[in-house]
Amino acid sequence: MKKKIVILGSTGSIGTQALDVIEEHSDLYEAYALTANNSVDLLIKQARKFLPEVVVIANEEKYPLLKDALSDLPIKAYAGADAICQIVQEKPVDIVLASMVGYAGLRPTIEAIKAGKVIALANKETLVVAGELINSLVNKYNVPLLPVDSEHSAIFQCLEMNNKIEKIILTASGGPFRKFSKEELLHVTKEQALKHPNWDMGAKITIDSASMMNKGFEVMEAKWLFGVSPEQIEVVVHPQSVIHSMVQFEDGAVKAQLGVPDMRLPIQYAFSYPNRLKSSFDRLDFTTMGNLTFEKPDLTRFRNLDLAYKALNQGGNMPCIINAANEVVVDSFLHDKISFLAMSDVIENTMSKIAFISKPTYEDYVNTDDEARKLAASLIK
Repeated sequence: MKKKIVILGSTGSIGTQALDVIEEHSDLYEAYALTANNSVDLLIKQARKFLPEVVVIANEEKYPLLKDALSDLPIKAYAGADAICQIVQEKPVDIVLASMVGYAGLRPTIEAIKAGKVIALANKETLVVAGELINSLVNKYNVPLLPVDSEHSAIFQCLEMNNKIEKIILTASGGPFRKFSKEELLHVTKEQALKHPNWDMGAKITIDSASMMNKGFEVMEAKWLFGVSPEQIEVVVHPQSVIHSMVQFEDGAVKAQLGVPDMRLPIQYAFSYPNRLKSSFDRLDFTTMGNLTFEKPDLTRFRNLDLAYKALNQGGNMPCIINAANEVVVDSFLHDKISFLAMSDVIENTMSKIAFISKPTYEDYVNTDDEARKLAASLIK
């Protein structure tokens, strides 16, 4: 029996690569449902190629176009956030790949957990915003939560059943501005920020990588995935992006997972775990690799990483606040409404002004997200 997979965010970078994996192993996997936010043309193209049972477009205004384009095929087409949450609960579904961008991925991931589905998690914001809630639900419903982020997949692959972690070493490329001075960062453009030196990703995560907020979110994600304290998570800048992350054990031994910068490998491993499948992906050639270098991150030039550690240490709804503010400032930066360095100012200001809740409920997260977005937007204006 083929495993039936729902891809939340099939038109994004992770989603399109997941479809590559499904295509390569069409004897093992099939796309049961594909969802997108706005990219209706690509969703139609994917649906015609992979013939899923269901497609969903979150933007309801684009539903007529989707429905008409697929009217000659036996594919069910729906629209809206509620439909996405319903699709993940359907009985035939085996795996839900949570690869929607941002806070929008939280609710459908929660519904998939409650429905007992295997979660392949690429949406780091789900754990950033509500890590404690997600972990409690995963334990309650006894659901596998398998990391897809390259760094967290690397850590997952390095773990040993009976040996405790002393610390996690999260590697970071440093992004396109690693060597820029603070003065140079004052004038960087979105075009520069969108040119990542190693990875091909969507616009939002590429900007997060340039500001190092992405690495801050990965620190938060690591805490909840692997049950470690913030003090046990060290970020190391590794410009070559060959070592995807490392684990140090109590005896001082360090294990690293290496590979080319290609997300198809961690996606495939999440689908096939605990087994490994033969693949056609590129291999490392150590004879042509050159030097592997490492350095400390600069928290004065890249304040977002420092703010993320502060939010994680404070806990409660503070990570939800920082995520909401970050989504607003990144969108504003992409629309030329705020400078690169000013993003951190707005995030810090928002963190200081939204009411802190030490033990938030799901409703608290929803309200906090809304309040933080509105405040961050007003600060930009």
